[in-house]
Amino acid sequence: MSHVLSEETHRNMLARIPQCTGREVADWLRTVDEGPSLFRFEEKVSWLRHEHDLAYGHAKAIIHEYDLRRAARKLL
Repeated sequence: MSHVLSEETHRNMLARIPQCTGREVADWLRTVDEGPSLFRFEEKVSWLRHEHDLAYGHAKAIIHEYDLRRAARKLL
């Protein structure tokens, strides 16, 4: 699931998302959760980019975070 170059890059992208998009990361994660049931990482990124007019890097960071949190929930 290594779709982001480094953890630092990922954290930096997440930190900029609210300023760049006007929405908090939690809002974006809910949007992904309520969106279509896509399985492949790039399909989810593409959907988020085109449906919500996001930059590729922001969409990629949101989907990566979504997948990380979903995996963490499965471990509990």
